[in-house]
Amino acid sequence: MSQPPDNAPEDATASPEAVAASDMAVIARQAIVDAKRVVVGYELFDRSTAHDAHTAASDAALLFNALSYGGAEALVGKLTVFINCTHESLAGGHLELVHPDKVVLEVPTLPEGATPEAIDACIGTFEGLKTRGFKLAFDQQVLRRPYAGWLPMASYIKFDMSAFKPELAAPLVQFARNYSQAELVAEKVETAEQFQRMSDLGVKLFQGYWFAKPSMVQAKTVRPSQAIIIQLINLVRRQASSAEIEDLLKKDPTLSFNLLRFINSSGFGLQCEITSFRHAVMILGLKKLFRWAALLLTTSRAGGSPPAVGTMAVVRGRLMELLAQELLPQEECDNAFVVGVFSMLDTMLGMPLESALGSVALPESVVDALLHDRGVFAPFLALTKACESGDEAAFAYNAGQLQLSNHQVNWAHLQALAWAESLGE
Repeated sequence: MSQPPDNAPEDATASPEAVAASDMAVIARQAIVDAKRVVVGYELFDRSTAHDAHTAASDAALLFNALSYGGAEALVGKLTVFINCTHESLAGGHLELVHPDKVVLEVPTLPEGATPEAIDACIGTFEGLKTRGFKLAFDQQVLRRPYAGWLPMASYIKFDMSAFKPELAAPLVQFARNYSQAELVAEKVETAEQFQRMSDLGVKLFQGYWFAKPSMVQAKTVRPSQAIIIQLINLVRRQASSAEIEDLLKKDPTLSFNLLRFINSSGFGLQCEITSFRHAVMILGLKKLFRWAALLLTTSRAGGSPPAVGTMAVVRGRLMELLAQELLPQEECDNAFVVGVFSMLDTMLGMPLESALGSVALPESVVDALLHDRGVFAPFLALTKACESGDEAAFAYNAGQLQLSNHQVNWAHLQALAWAESLGE
């Protein structure tokens, strides 16, 4: 509910045009702390787009960007995320993609003049969210008589220190304690006096400039083209097999990268890391995969990554997969494909490869090949790069290391090129 005020520091806002041009997901976060200034959570604000009206679409985009692009571990770690919501967005499918333990939904009261029927009609939605495990936060307006039915739904009540006179603090806090089980949060705390007043009343959570101004978290995004996302959506809608969906994921490195990064984010709530495309599809299921793809489509751009980069990455992946089929078990061939495709993430993201790989879970053998040029996949990657560069000495050395003939390698390379070419048809 708290919005960074007009006097927010310059680094808490960003030019939407500059953001779009650089493919940056820009999210501002403001700490929520206890009385000892220990951070217990963050409220997030989207700074990737213009400051237009708060909408269901912007709610979904913020949560999606926070998990998919911002790197949830870097953004909030294991702490709670507070997200402002419209009533429309509370019914949004994007919430099905989030582990409810990680998110508090901040819900506004209805506009002035709302009928008692409209207010009461919201309770069913709140009950459904609570049943699913979500926590709800309201501001002090929920203490007004028409909203009595909402109070049992509140996990948090946030008191905006700029919205009421100091002498009203004690009766408001007491009323909230008498009629709800909610934790109380004092927000927009800007002075020591405000902090002390609320602390003396037993309030234990605080947010505001007196503690911390909003800070920026930026992440380079790698968004698939809209065309490839639409292909995925169409596959899901006709309930294609996991093998068909996995095949599409293998054809587009940006799509597969985003899926693995999303499903392994802390907001998804899994206890183990997912490192293969097939496993990701099985864990997510068709319904959630559709939700994810639909949200990805809304945040993508028409062109995607430069075509040459994506094509080269796909050729690398397919060539490594074909070469590995000569020597390794099938599950290792899948990892060989990942090594090839993700070997160009640094180019796609415009950052060091180590940083890029830090935001997606991969098997140790894959990371060893990509970052340290060692392990079972290293000679396959070196041979693949030699095929691209025409380095005959490197080609001969690595083919010899793998005991592959020139004919085997050249034939696999031709097949990989033809396969990549067929993807655009």
